[in-house]
Amino acid sequence: MMGMNKDHIRLFWSMIIIIMLFQSSFSQDNPDADFNASIHTVINSRPTSYNEIESLFTNFKRDSLKMKRLAVLCNSISYLDGESYAFIALGNIYRNISNYKRAIECHKNAEQLAIESNNLSQRIISLNMLGVDHRRMDLIRSALDYHSQALTIANSIEDPTIDVKRSIAVSLNSMGNIYLALKQYDLAITQFNKSLAIEKEEENTLGLAINYHNIGYAKEGLGLLDEALKDYETSLDYNDEMNSEVGRSICYNSIGEVYIKKEEYTKALEYIETALEKAEQVQDQFYIASSFSSLGWVKCELGELEEAEQHMNTAIEIAQKFNLKSTEIAARYRLSQLSLKQGKHEKALSQFQEAAELEKTITNERNLNYINDLTLKFESETKSNTIKALTSENEIVRSRLEKFQLYLLIGMVTMLLAVIIFAIYNRNKKLQQEKKILTLEQDMLRSQMNPHFIFNSLNSIKLYIINNEKENAVYYLNKFAKLIRKILVASHEKDIQLSDELETMALYMNIENIRFSNEIDFQIDIDENVNPESIRVPSLILQPFLENALWHGLSSKKQNKHIGLHVAQNNGKFVTITITDNGVGREASKVINDQKTLKRKSVGIALTKERLENFSKGFDTMYNIKIEDLYDSNNEPSGTKVIIDIPIRSIILESA
Repeated sequence: MMGMNKDHIRLFWSMIIIIMLFQSSFSQDNPDADFNASIHTVINSRPTSYNEIESLFTNFKRDSLKMKRLAVLCNSISYLDGESYAFIALGNIYRNISNYKRAIECHKNAEQLAIESNNLSQRIISLNMLGVDHRRMDLIRSALDYHSQALTIANSIEDPTIDVKRSIAVSLNSMGNIYLALKQYDLAITQFNKSLAIEKEEENTLGLAINYHNIGYAKEGLGLLDEALKDYETSLDYNDEMNSEVGRSICYNSIGEVYIKKEEYTKALEYIETALEKAEQVQDQFYIASSFSSLGWVKCELGELEEAEQHMNTAIEIAQKFNLKSTEIAARYRLSQLSLKQGKHEKALSQFQEAAELEKTITNERNLNYINDLTLKFESETKSNTIKALTSENEIVRSRLEKFQLYLLIGMVTMLLAVIIFAIYNRNKKLQQEKKILTLEQDMLRSQMNPHFIFNSLNSIKLYIINNEKENAVYYLNKFAKLIRKILVASHEKDIQLSDELETMALYMNIENIRFSNEIDFQIDIDENVNPESIRVPSLILQPFLENALWHGLSSKKQNKHIGLHVAQNNGKFVTITITDNGVGREASKVINDQKTLKRKSVGIALTKERLENFSKGFDTMYNIKIEDLYDSNNEPSGTKVIIDIPIRSIILESA
């Protein structure tokens, strides 16, 4: 072969391989006959679609030896698409036995081969698999990077294939997991349902099983145990249809944990023991560790404390060996509760502290902020794609109308146009309302994130640093970071719990008080008959009133500065929030403000009234705002009182 070039050598080996496969495919005694026949087919036809290759090797994709043979053969004939498929399958095999390092190597190889062959479909699949690998290792940030990249590429394809649609479903599912990380279960369910719709359309049993399980997990987080149980059982049915032992293990464990929460411990034990048996059969260390942790939990509830401790320790050992941080955290928290039952208070504290410390490494503020950024980016891209789709739809409708005008009678055309104009009018009216709501939300966020407030707050913290007051600097910096995070999260919500609103306002006043040398006495008083957890109000609705009290009421006062926030519920229609300050009063404040060279302009109250008006549309009663001037015994201005009546919606809280 000295005189042969590379192309000749590849052609020679291809012929040898084809001849060998052709011969072996006719041997009835050869156990690999079906596999060899599939290779023979794929070498001859060289399909580029992942779905076509998958149809040939679906019975062999869990056999690492066969997938390695496929990779070598495809490499020898420069068939990049087939080699990429083999590496995707190998990566999945390694991930299922918790060998994440090898899984990532294989999936990266698959992505590189897909790039070289310009196969967008397999590149998207490879990126999604890399995201799953990293998510299993609790590397949330890396996982989200891969899923976000996959979704961006998938959305850029104008006419997506089945493979691409399924990849979009995987990415939507991953965005749902982002919301799960933020404990925003309702939003997570929305994303999972979008993914579920694609999987139903494509009749993808695996995708249906995964999404139903994730929806069940979100509902369990909301405390909807019976609904969660129903979704878990639906997922189990699909896993039984696929004969997936891994899927069965996941579902059995989740069902068992629901029964623990329902205090049906005997039934829970049966499901969890079955889950552990299934996980050990497939040697998936992730689910083995999870099942041992759950088994320890149910044994603890049954009073079998020694066995419970043994199972939890086993879960921790496996989790540490395979770097399964989330599983280790759950096991240590449960071991802490077990130690309390045993009267081992020092051990309980130690386990709790270790779990909390480990939890910081995977749920720190930077990761949560990064998740928020990706969520915003994803929602922005989704809205942009929706607008493009609507524009394209309008162009198609207009084109059809022009064609119909040539064939339809004048009366029919006129009637059709009337219907279309009415539909467009209603649609435009709805879009204008949505635009108004979006504008209000943006204005609200800009109001809360006022650059002067951010600059002055950071400047005040800087003074602590310059004066070497490290404890104060760290304390207020943490408060400031928590406030900014709460503002960003709340700005996505139409309404939030009153308790969250009050906590955010307490943080805001704490930060602003730095600039008043901590002279302001701020108090929150809640009547006993008010449950702030069960009342929802528009997000960040109280800040403009507190800001006015600070800068128009108290900024010109010398001493004895006080702001009180009182929450009452005098009837079932409103929650009444009263904000009282002992400032100089509105008339004196106006005179002082007119004399200033730089006047402080506030649009917060007008914006707040618009938001309250929009919020009140869902209720029988309208909001009400009343501002009263306060006077002392000498009829001198002694402050201002703002009374806000907000329509309420009662929520029955369910225990977790």
